[in-house]
Amino acid sequence: MNTLTQVVPAHRTEQVTYAVRDVVVVAQQVAATGREMLYLNIGDPNLFDFKTPDHIVDATLRAMQDNRNGYAPSSGIPDAIEAIRAQADRSGIRNIRDIFVTTGASEAIDVCFSALVNAGENVLTPTPGYPLYTAVLAKLEAKEIPYYLDEDNDWQPDLEDIASKITPKTRAIVLINPNNPTGSVCERKTLEGILELARKHNLVIFADEIYDKLILDGGEHVSIASLDHEHPIITFNGMSKAYVAPGFRIGWGIVSGNPSVISNYVEAINKLLRARLSANHPEQYAIAAALDGDQSHLTEIKQKLSHRRDLSVSMLNAIPGVSCVAPRGAFYAFPRLTVDQSDELFVRELIKAKGVVTVHGSGFGQRPGTKHFRIVFLPQEEILRKAYAHIEEFLSVFEPAAA
Repeated sequence: MNTLTQVVPAHRTEQVTYAVRDVVVVAQQVAATGREMLYLNIGDPNLFDFKTPDHIVDATLRAMQDNRNGYAPSSGIPDAIEAIRAQADRSGIRNIRDIFVTTGASEAIDVCFSALVNAGENVLTPTPGYPLYTAVLAKLEAKEIPYYLDEDNDWQPDLEDIASKITPKTRAIVLINPNNPTGSVCERKTLEGILELARKHNLVIFADEIYDKLILDGGEHVSIASLDHEHPIITFNGMSKAYVAPGFRIGWGIVSGNPSVISNYVEAINKLLRARLSANHPEQYAIAAALDGDQSHLTEIKQKLSHRRDLSVSMLNAIPGVSCVAPRGAFYAFPRLTVDQSDELFVRELIKAKGVVTVHGSGFGQRPGTKHFRIVFLPQEEILRKAYAHIEEFLSVFEPAAA
C-alpha cells in the first residue's frame, strides 16, 4: 500500500492575504455566541438599504428568459462593449484600443497584470490601497512597491515618494481613484504629476475607477485617461458599486493609448481572455441598461452617503485617540488610531468586546509608525451611531496584553 504524503501548496500562495475577508473569521466566532454584530467591514451596498435598480435587474432577467445562457464572446457582447465605449467617451477617454468585459473588475486587473508583469519585475501601488493588488502581484512572483498617500494632504498620492521608488524593473503604476480605503479623490494636478512620471519612465498606468460615480459634495471625478490620449492606460470599472450589483460579478477594462506602443500588449491581454472563455453572459445585458439608462438612483445613493459620511467623520473625530480625514468619494473612511498596541489587535479585540467589525489599517498598508482602521459607512445611521459609541467605549479601556 502506498503511503499518502501531504500535498505541498505552491510557494507563491504564501504571501496572499486579504484583510477584508480575514477579519470575518473572528467575527463569525463572536457572532456564534449570540452577540449583536455591527458590520462596518464589507463594501457591499446590498447588505444595507441599497437596492439594485429595477431596470438593471429586468435586463438580466430578460436575457436569461431569452436563453442568453451560453458562452459569451471572450471580450464581451457587442451591446455591452458599445455602452462602455460611449461611457468612456463621456468621461473624455479617447484613442481606445480595446474594451473587454470580465468577471468583476478584479478579473480585469488580474488579466492585465498577468499580461504585463514578469517574475522579479515590480509595480507601484498606493498605500493605503486595495489588497487585491498585493495578492495578484504575489501570485505572479512580482514585487509590489508601495507608494504613500499623504494623510496631511487629503490622502493625495505623494508624487515625490512615487518618483523615489521607480526602478529599471518598474513596469506600471496603479492609481485607485476614488481610493479604497481612504475615500480620497485625486486632484487634477496630482493626476498630471502621475502622468508626467509615467511618461518619463515608460510606465503603464492602471486606473481603478470603480467608484467614479460616487463623488460626494458635488465634486468632480477626472479620469486620468482623459488627460493623455497617447499614453498607455487601462481604466477599470464595473457594476458592483455605483450600480449596486456586486453579485453580478461584471467588470471591464478600457485600454487607451498610441496603437504603435500598446498593440502587442492588447493582444497578450486577449490571449488570456480567450483562454478563460468568457465572463458571465446574461448579466452582460445589464451593462447597457446601467450605463445608458436611468441614473436617478445615484442621487439617492449620494445623499445617503453624504449624511452617513458627515455623521461618521463627526463622531470619529470626537473620540479621544481617533482622527479622521473626511472622504470625498466612495463609502470608506480610514481613521487614524493613537494606541500602543497594533491596529490588527485593536480590530480583533473590538470585535470580541463589542461586536463591531472593522478592518485593520495594516491590511491596506500605511506609513510606518501610523495605525489606522477602515470603516464602511454604508450602514444606516442608527447602526453607525451605535458602532461609534461602542468604539469610544472600547478605546477608553483598551489595554490588551502585548501580542
